[in-house]
Amino acid sequence: MKFLDQVKIYIKAGNGGSGSPSFRREKFIEFGGPDGGDGGKGGSIILKSERNLNTLIDYRYQQHHKAERGGDGSGKNRTGKGGKNLTLKVPIGTQVFEEDNKTLIYDFKKENEEFVAANGGRGGLGNTRFKSSTNRAPKKFTKGTTGEEYTIWLQLKTIADIGIIGLPNAGKSSLLAAITKATPKIANYKFTTINPNLGVAIYDDKEITLADIPGLIEGAHSGIGLGIKFLKHIERCKTLLHLIDSSEENLINSYEQVRNELGKYSKDLLKKKELIVFNKIDLINEKQLKEKKIEFKKKIKKQILLLSITDKSLISKIKAKLINYVS
Repeated sequence: MKFLDQVKIYIKAGNGGSGSPSFRREKFIEFGGPDGGDGGKGGSIILKSERNLNTLIDYRYQQHHKAERGGDGSGKNRTGKGGKNLTLKVPIGTQVFEEDNKTLIYDFKKENEEFVAANGGRGGLGNTRFKSSTNRAPKKFTKGTTGEEYTIWLQLKTIADIGIIGLPNAGKSSLLAAITKATPKIANYKFTTINPNLGVAIYDDKEITLADIPGLIEGAHSGIGLGIKFLKHIERCKTLLHLIDSSEENLINSYEQVRNELGKYSKDLLKKKELIVFNKIDLINEKQLKEKKIEFKKKIKKQILLLSITDKSLISKIKAKLINYVS
């Protein structure tokens, strides 16, 4: 399924039904009197978060959504049928914005949350409502009110416990595939990942949701490469797993390049918990790895984990460590 994280849609709630101007017509009853019922309420547009969705692609192909109109009232004081509500399902992490795409209306953070985006119109009043001691045969009735209508933007920000970041071809997709049941595209060239991929790892009966974010190159925050489009997905992650290709010549430069892009996009991203992992250690010898690790820790005083996708014991250690970063 194609990934889409932003879409503009038009929503229109149903109009209320009109009240009835009916009068009773019965044999042998000379003065029947008013018996017009009220109109039914128009259907509302409701947005509901769904766990099994991870894209807004459905709204690319259907951008206009209208709820059902309320039924008109009728004789014998019968109220018109209420219009059916229209429920639009969205992924968890969807944000609803006004037409300017800046003013936030609602933010879906949990499963099965509901938000009434447009209220249906009220039903009109039948002539029975206007009967009084001085007006025994009112002809007055009212029409239903118009349902609300808006143009809104839906933006999806992926919600995950761990966001896997790094330069292109650092092995992010391979790590996701190794510790979860996700099946991202994996190949030996840059920008294999062009959309965020989600996966769930289970360790010690606990679930960890991971997001593989497309590689961040220099200038990503300003629109270079694919990063700017997906940096917003990192904002939702509790912890960042920073993957570095240990076969690179200068690991400090690789690390700082990604951190700089995060900071230029949002300083808050630099405050998140970070787990640094040297990947592809099977591509260099032990002496080189030791030297690179010592040099790196002189400047970046953080814990470093080692990883080779071919070593299952190292993968298990990573999974065990992740539990401490999401609890």
